[in-house]
Amino acid sequence: MAMTIRDSPVVAVAELVIRLTPGPVAEKAISILGHRDKQVLVLIILLLVSLLFAWAGRLAARAWWAPLLVFVPLSVLGGVAASMQHGASALDVLPVVVGFVTWLISLSLLTEPLHRARAATSTTTPATTASAPAAASGPATEPTVPGRTRRSFLIRGGAIAAASVALGMAGRAVGRGRRHVEETRRLLKLSGVTAPVVPPGARLPLDDMSPWMTPADDFYKINTAIVVPAIEPVDWQLRIHGMVDREVVLTYQDLVDRQLTEGWVTLNCVSNPVGGPLIGNAWWSGVRLADLLREAGVHPEADAILQTSDDGWTCGTPLSALADNRNAMLALAMNGEPLPIDHGFPVRTLVPGLYGYVSACKWVVDIEVTQFSQFSAYWTERGWGERGPVKLSSRIDVPSSGGELSAGSARIGGVAWAQHIGIEAVEVALDGGDWQPAEIAHPPTDDTWVQWVATVDVAEGDHVVRVRATDKNGLVQTGVEREVLPDGATGWHSVDFTATAS
Repeated sequence: MAMTIRDSPVVAVAELVIRLTPGPVAEKAISILGHRDKQVLVLIILLLVSLLFAWAGRLAARAWWAPLLVFVPLSVLGGVAASMQHGASALDVLPVVVGFVTWLISLSLLTEPLHRARAATSTTTPATTASAPAAASGPATEPTVPGRTRRSFLIRGGAIAAASVALGMAGRAVGRGRRHVEETRRLLKLSGVTAPVVPPGARLPLDDMSPWMTPADDFYKINTAIVVPAIEPVDWQLRIHGMVDREVVLTYQDLVDRQLTEGWVTLNCVSNPVGGPLIGNAWWSGVRLADLLREAGVHPEADAILQTSDDGWTCGTPLSALADNRNAMLALAMNGEPLPIDHGFPVRTLVPGLYGYVSACKWVVDIEVTQFSQFSAYWTERGWGERGPVKLSSRIDVPSSGGELSAGSARIGGVAWAQHIGIEAVEVALDGGDWQPAEIAHPPTDDTWVQWVATVDVAEGDHVVRVRATDKNGLVQTGVEREVLPDGATGWHSVDFTATAS
């Protein structure tokens, strides 16, 4: 019961590993494991701990103190990791202390009968052994030493197992905090939030193409927390301070009572490879950051804000991207509903035109107005670029790689994006041939992706199609292939497919 949902030593160690992992290594892990990277990390830690516990059990057969060679380093590591958590206090080391004591007591209880049996066996004389058959022939016999040992071990093991089940049930009660926050979110009604309506001209008819609005359950999730923060709206507070005329402190109700802004905004991750899935479009509702910064009175020499999440994650955002006409906001709702917990409930930030690692702070609790020269944020410390503008890009959704189309006049489609600039044109090229224009949708904003569809003549057989986009500034998407580090991937997305007879 000493372990809360955020203070588990396993979670603390896993998040310490994440913080210490170099950027290129983290990027490689994400590219291989995708959204399962954190689950795999926790599984590896649990496996290593299990092996170490097994070793401690073998050491216990030699001497009562020998398991300390395993338990002490594990406890020190867990204590250091817990103390390095954002906002940690001395109380957060308590689960490690409880775990250390529990390990010692449990192992002692299990091994004590074995030590007693060994001691009894070592003191048995040959004469006593010879007389055992005669004693055994009597009407009432004492259990043999092995029998007593086995029974004692099973009883103690069963007691420890029962205690573990009881503690597990207690842990569920302790962990009900997230469930209560989820229930609060479900019952929350935000009067200024409207339901999403896909704007006219935003969609093109083509089956299996990415929908204009990405459902919250399908929206990509990237964060560094093993267990994400679960914050009651009444407990949430945001402090805006630093290079300002006056400090501003806001509660959740303060935001709800303000005039809300709403709009379609596409977000994507800097880790998204060319043609990748780490991008989504949603209807967001919130309070404009520009208005809040104006109230605070930003000093003219400031050029950035440092955002901090409830879990300690940080990002630096250019002030210029918050003061222009883009709809940068403290978001309260996504697709007409309060933010899901995994997407930052109760409040997160989003800034159109910037990758999430420099702008989209989930569970945001602190905004410091400052200068880029005065800080280093989480991902920039790991080799990523400082300002993170989104790269002009495009993706083919239909056909899928290795898919099939009917030979003849085939329709190919996908999405393209250049947030806060807009898409002017999209072109496709079949089998290395000339670029052919595609039809593009015309949403009423430049802060989202656009759908596109091209009709091409394809003969039976195998083909490769590629796509490129042009933004409203006249910039043509580059075909030079670059990896995601340090500031986003570039290149043309291509898909191989087979054209079959109708």
